[in-house]
Amino acid sequence: MPPDLPRLATADYPGRRARSVMSAAAGEPEPASTSPGRRWWTPRSARTRILAAFVILMIFSTALSLLAIRQLLHVRTADRVDASLTREVEEFRNVVRGRNPETGDPFGPQLALIFETYFRRNVPGESEAFIAYLGGRFFGIRTNPREGPFPIGDEAAHWATVDRTERGSIETSIGEVRYLAVPVQAGAEARGVFVVAARLQAARERDEEAVGLAALVLVSVLLIASALAWVVAGRILAPLRLLTDTARSISDTDLTRRIRTSGTDEIAELATTFNAMLDRLEAAFAMQRAFVSDASHELRTPITIVRGHIELLGDDPEERRETIALVTDELDRMSRFVDDLLLLAKAERDDFLHVAGVELGALTDELLDKAVGLGRREWQLESRGEVTLAADRHRLTQAIMGLAQNAVEHTAEGDPIWIGSSVDGSEARLWVRDSGPGVLPEDAEHIFERFARAATSRRRSEGAGLGLAIVRAIAEAHGGRAELDSRPGEGATFTVVVPVGRGG
Repeated sequence: MPPDLPRLATADYPGRRARSVMSAAAGEPEPASTSPGRRWWTPRSARTRILAAFVILMIFSTALSLLAIRQLLHVRTADRVDASLTREVEEFRNVVRGRNPETGDPFGPQLALIFETYFRRNVPGESEAFIAYLGGRFFGIRTNPREGPFPIGDEAAHWATVDRTERGSIETSIGEVRYLAVPVQAGAEARGVFVVAARLQAARERDEEAVGLAALVLVSVLLIASALAWVVAGRILAPLRLLTDTARSISDTDLTRRIRTSGTDEIAELATTFNAMLDRLEAAFAMQRAFVSDASHELRTPITIVRGHIELLGDDPEERRETIALVTDELDRMSRFVDDLLLLAKAERDDFLHVAGVELGALTDELLDKAVGLGRREWQLESRGEVTLAADRHRLTQAIMGLAQNAVEHTAEGDPIWIGSSVDGSEARLWVRDSGPGVLPEDAEHIFERFARAATSRRRSEGAGLGLAIVRAIAEAHGGRAELDSRPGEGATFTVVVPVGRGG
C-alpha cells in the first residue's frame, strides 16, 4: 500500500467541503450526504424488510451449510482413503505371512519375491499406488492400469528409511497424497518398506462436484423460498395494510369503520386492539359532541334571557332594578355552570385531591350538621362508620353535600332524609338516602352522566345536570365509585364508595 494513502484518506472531508463550494459556484446540485453510522439505503416497506431479513438469513444459512457439507465430504473422503490404505496393508501382511502361490513354500527371506508376487497378483484401487523399498533403495511401483503415472518426488524420499508404521499426507506435483508406510522384515538381513499411497485430487474433485450440485439445489430452494416468503409476508401483513387504510379513512365525522379480524396471532391482536381504540374514540367523540351540544343549550337560555331584558330595558327605576336583579341571577347561574365544568375538567388532574387522614365517624357527623341547613327536612343519622381514610375531606364533603342537595330537591318539606357511613372490608361507604319518588331503571343507567336528568321527578332546581357527574368524578378520583340503589316510589340511595387504604 502506498505510504501516502492513509494521509489522502484523512483529507477526505476538506476535499468534500471544497467540492461542495465548487459545485455551488457552478450551479450544480450537491449530492445528498449520509450521516456517519447510518445506512445509505433502508427499505421502507415492512414486507421488503421481512423478505430482506429472510433472504440474508437464508444466504448465511446456505453458505454455512455448503461449508459444512464441503468439510464433511473432505473428512469422509480422507477417512475412506485411510480405510482403503489399511485394507491394502492388511492384504500385504497376509501375503508376507503366507506361502508362495507358485511353489507352495514359505517366502522366507525372499523379500523381493514377496514384493513381486504382491504387485503381480494385486491391482491398486482408483487413484492408488503400491510402492516398495528394499534395503533403503527404491524397488518398484504398481499403479492402476486405467490411470496415468503416479510421480513421486523428493517429498517421499523418507519412505525408504521408515522403521515403524507411519500414516500421513504430503504435497506433491499431483496434489495431496495420503499414504500408509509399513516396514517389512524378512529374515535377519532382508529389510524393506511397503507403501500404499492414494491421490486425493480426484476424490476432492468429486467432493467439489457434490458441493456444486448441493449449491445449485440450495440456491434453487432459496429462490423458491424467497418467492413464497414474499407471498406469505404479504398475506400476513395484509391486516396491517387494512389498518393503515382504515386509519387514513377515519375522520372526526366518521369513526364507524372497523377491521375484520380472524385468528389469535399478534396481527389479529393488533387489529382487535385498534378496533377497541376506535370504539373508545367513537365514544369519546360522541360524548364530546353531546357535551358541546348540552353546554351550548344550557348557556343559550340564560344568554337569551339576559339579552332580551337588556334590549327591553326602559327608564323606569323600578323596572331597571327588577331587570338588573334578573340579569344578575342568570349571570350567577351561568357562573355556577362554568364553575361546575371547570371542576369536572380539573378532576382529571393529579392535583385535584389533597389527601390526608380523615376520621370517617367525625366526617359523618359533620356532614349531617351541614346538611340541616339545606332545607326543612327530617334529617337523620342512619349509620356511623369508624375508620381513618386517606382522602380529601373537602372533596368528600362537596360530594355528599351535592347528594344531600339532590335529595332536598326531590323531597317535600318534612320528608325524612338519612345520612350514614360504614366500613365494608377494604371499602368505606358514605350515602344519602331519601324518601322521594325514586329513579326509573332507564334513568338509573345514565344518572351520573353529565347533563343527565330523570325523566319524571319533582325536581325544583334549574341546574344543568352536572351535580351527580361531579359526585362520580370525586369518587373516581379517590379510586372508588358512585352507586345508586333505587326503586320507583320507594326513594333512592346515592352512595360514594372509596377504598380505605388508598394513599395520597
